[in-house]
Amino acid sequence: MEKKKKYVGKSIGINETLPHQIEAPSFKGTGIKMEAPFENSHEVIIGDSLYSSENSPLENWSTETDPEIMAGDEWVHPTNDIGWNTSENQDLLERKKKPQGSPFMHPTHDVSRGTD
Repeated sequence: MEKKKKYVGKSIGINETLPHQIEAPSFKGTGIKMEAPFENSHEVIIGDSLYSSENSPLENWSTETDPEIMAGDEWVHPTNDIGWNTSENQDLLERKKKPQGSPFMHPTHDVSRGTD
C-alpha cells in the first residue's frame, strides 16, 4: 500500500518557473499548478531541489541495496523534475497540454539523457 504524499513546504518555483534549472520551462498559463516538495514513504523529500536526503537509499547505498527500492511515482515530483526540460514536454507546455503518458516512457532507454 502506497503512503499518501505528505507535502512539506512551499513550492520552490518563482512566478511559476524553476529558476534553478536553466532549461526549465514556465508553467505560467498552462493550467498545471506548481506543487510543493513532498515526503515519500521512505521519509525522503522529493522536489526540494537539494538532491540529498539523509534517509535516501542513495545516501546509504551498499551492495545489499536493491535498486528497486527507488522505483515508482513516489520518487518523481510532478512539477520539479528534469523531465520537464525535454523539448517534447516543453512543447506540451507551450501548447498548454498536459502530458498523457506515464513519467517513464521507455523501458530501457534514458530518454532525458543530455537534457540537464
